[in-house]
Amino acid sequence: MRNLIFVDCEAAGPSVVSGVLAEFGAVHYGTRRTFHGRLFECTPDPANPAVPVVGARVAEDADVARAFADWLQDVAGGERVAFVSDNPAFDWQWIAALFDRGGIGNPFGHSARRIGDFWAGTRRDFFARQSWKDWRRTAHDHNPVHDALGNAEAFERILQELRGPESS
Repeated sequence: MRNLIFVDCEAAGPSVVSGVLAEFGAVHYGTRRTFHGRLFECTPDPANPAVPVVGARVAEDADVARAFADWLQDVAGGERVAFVSDNPAFDWQWIAALFDRGGIGNPFGHSARRIGDFWAGTRRDFFARQSWKDWRRTAHDHNPVHDALGNAEAFERILQELRGPESS
């Protein structure tokens, strides 16, 4: 469990083909160390906070990708990392594209894990995929570091629930 990396992306557009990754946050599950990758200035859209209003570029893709890869190497001690997200179908594509544009191999490989699927499996109900979000302690405010941290906190609570009351 120590090299689970919880990631959240703030991006505008439907995909990496026609959209833009504004910023992302990552949390190392074992230590709660964080990384904030900022490519553009952005703020949540008041009409739909899940979509950022993207401003001026603040960093180049290759620089942010290299800094993120170095951070992953450091927090994982050179061991393999696993990408975990609320919605990896969305988040993973942006990170994979960032590494690709930066000319760096993706440290996560070609896979990711979805918290909601893990939770649904513990409930033995394929459609029980959202209630775990109630266990976030850090507010989900579309700051990607906060959102990734809240997801790691909720995941920790899921694991406590699985261990039973004696583990609390």
